[in-house]
Amino acid sequence: MIETSARLLKLLSLLQQPKEWSGAALADELGVGVRTVRRDVDKLRNLGYPVDAVPGVAGYRLGAGAALPPLLLDDEEAVAVAIGLRAAATGTVAGTEESSVRALTKLEQVLPSRLRHRIELLQQIAVTPAGGPSVQPDVLLAVAAACRDHQQLRFDYRNHDGTAARRRTEPHRLVHTGRRWYLVAWDLEREDWRTFRVDRLEPRIPTGPRFTPREIPELAATNRGVAYGGYRHQARILVHAPAEEVADRYGPNVASVTPVDATTTLVETGANSLDQLALYLGLLGLPFEIQSPPELVDSVRVLITRLAASIERE
Repeated sequence: MIETSARLLKLLSLLQQPKEWSGAALADELGVGVRTVRRDVDKLRNLGYPVDAVPGVAGYRLGAGAALPPLLLDDEEAVAVAIGLRAAATGTVAGTEESSVRALTKLEQVLPSRLRHRIELLQQIAVTPAGGPSVQPDVLLAVAAACRDHQQLRFDYRNHDGTAARRRTEPHRLVHTGRRWYLVAWDLEREDWRTFRVDRLEPRIPTGPRFTPREIPELAATNRGVAYGGYRHQARILVHAPAEEVADRYGPNVASVTPVDATTTLVETGANSLDQLALYLGLLGLPFEIQSPPELVDSVRVLITRLAASIERE
């Protein structure tokens, strides 16, 4: 006879199948009597699993409860869930990226090695579209685990100008903008909050000692780092329009929007090329002044000349 704890796990696995079980069928699967099945069902209910009685057939099925209880997955289900979470973590479904990484971190922590190899093989042969720079799943999971466990994270980092650096941080959280992953962390050398693009970092293993989390940085500071901190060029633009009107044209992950007064707004944003910034400004549709960098003024002039020349040729 199966021991009680193992029997409860097997009973839970059976009840998670999308079917209704009679008490006799469950007893036959478990090698016990119907009375023992009833007692085991009561134990599952006490643990928070919503086991419903099916009227008319003296049977059982797993229902929906007020809270999500732990689930049991077989090998095929675990592989499918892990692959689905990795796909969701890349931003295929808006708003699920961070929760997908957290769930994937929990799942991969308990996956047997044989299943890890199967998932890695499928990842190698599968082709998935990407809207931004690719991030290796192992890197993303390592950073997520360091954030979760409050462990210092050391990593090699490639700056926007291509130079390499080694950073030592207290990781706070991962942020996904729809195109890129960012790490918000306390830089121990610079003694300040910093934002790092995850596609540019390579974690050093093992992680450092545990730390006491610091007070969460203001959301505005995080948005500024995500909006322009990781780009080659950063720009400050004074827009002659109310902040509410400007914010409707720039999402929080694209630019930092700060009201100066009722009719003037400071916009801080970034891009990897000055031409791209000039194009963004041309599409803004509002009067503005470029505060920095001065090279952006030249790029805007070149864009104006190029557009005017195309009209003259017609």
